[in-house]
Amino acid sequence: MNEMFFRLPEEKQQRIINAGIEVFSSHEYKRASTDEIARKACISKGLLFHYFHNKKSFYLYLLDYTVSLVKNYIMDMKYEDITDFFEVLYYIAEKKAVILAKTPHIMAFFIKCYYSQNETASDEVQNKMHSQINSSFEKYMKNVDLGKFKEEIDPKEIYNMLIWMTEGFMYEKERIQETVLIPDLMHHYITWSNLLKKVSYKEEFL
Repeated sequence: MNEMFFRLPEEKQQRIINAGIEVFSSHEYKRASTDEIARKACISKGLLFHYFHNKKSFYLYLLDYTVSLVKNYIMDMKYEDITDFFEVLYYIAEKKAVILAKTPHIMAFFIKCYYSQNETASDEVQNKMHSQINSSFEKYMKNVDLGKFKEEIDPKEIYNMLIWMTEGFMYEKERIQETVLIPDLMHHYITWSNLLKKVSYKEEFL
């Protein structure tokens, strides 16, 4: 991408970013119109490509931007003080729920990215998404006491199970074209988390 984008006023940068997220969240990659993005951003299509060279470059930039936005919102001072595995995950889920409720297009964008297939950018998007998931355990659990788990339980497997259940829930909503409601998702997440805690923690920590 062109570094000139970062020299733009913050308001204009944000307008372009928001327009891109909105359009890519509403359409599959190949059907997302750069003309529509430019119109919503109040710039010319030529200027959009001047900043990002092409549609794929802009799409991948938006993915990096949104992942970083969510991560920075989660990892605050309060997060650093939490040492229980399930409390950390609940805190992360709550923080994500807040930011996704405030910016619903980001949630739809994530879903479109994660389940993109047979698209020009699919391989790179999938690699980025899986890399984030694989590195997130160490990143989020650096202050957590994993000694509460039963000896035969792998905490990372429990972590992955919660991710898979959450993803499966969102995928099913996407498949049947229903809106993912944050309170509904959080209700299910709490149920899954409590069940996994009961089977994975040593009795003295329940």
